[in-house]
Amino acid sequence: MKALVAVKRVLDANVKAQVKADGTGMDIANVKMSMNPFDEIAVEEAVRLKEKGVVTEIIAVSCGEAKCQETLRTAMAIGADRGILVESAEELQPLAVAKLLKALVEKEQPQFVILGKQAIDGDNNQTGQMLAALADLPQATFASKVEISGTDGNERALVTREVDGGLETVSMALPAIITTDLRLNEPRYVTLPNIMKAKKKQLDTVTPADLGVDVAPRLKTLKVAEPPKRGAGIKVPDVAALVEKLKNEAKVI
Repeated sequence: MKALVAVKRVLDANVKAQVKADGTGMDIANVKMSMNPFDEIAVEEAVRLKEKGVVTEIIAVSCGEAKCQETLRTAMAIGADRGILVESAEELQPLAVAKLLKALVEKEQPQFVILGKQAIDGDNNQTGQMLAALADLPQATFASKVEISGTDGNERALVTREVDGGLETVSMALPAIITTDLRLNEPRYVTLPNIMKAKKKQLDTVTPADLGVDVAPRLKTLKVAEPPKRGAGIKVPDVAALVEKLKNEAKVI
């Protein structure tokens, strides 16, 4: 079974994001970039399925500028077998990424497609769902547990999903699209020997034009601003004073 895993290069989760002075977006110049944490979970899950003998090949895919090769090398250091970079200097919005992934799904014919439920930069939570719709494949989002059963083209995925009311378990035929939640697994630490091995693994580069996909932006960001700073807290002597401030100052009651 072939698995395709989508990974995105984003601002490192431990770096405090800063808004550009002109308010046009986030300032990512000269800051640490890493693999999107939810995508890292997706790679880890694919590798675990390969270790169980369910998956035979893992293809990591990233869309963006040439520096995304670093993210793909990280995915291959975790355990992906090869990587594909869809190189584009343009801003790639969720629909464009979904179209690019659809083209690669048609080309590679994976039985299992897994990606993070969202990227921590835009928090859109759209690409997986759009890909499933475009490719006309079943989907299970927010996965906290994945089990694969069946053989010889009759494989099925049993996916436990995080929903507002608790957990939901769905069964679907493969190929299918799965997006990962935080509770699915804990990604392994990437070792130096595996980083060195990843440098020798195959990494192909294509362009949106090669895949016949138009990635022109459809949305325009008007302004990006930091949230207002919270004021300092105060102490009140008793409940009556608390109620009075909540009623007359905060106006929440």
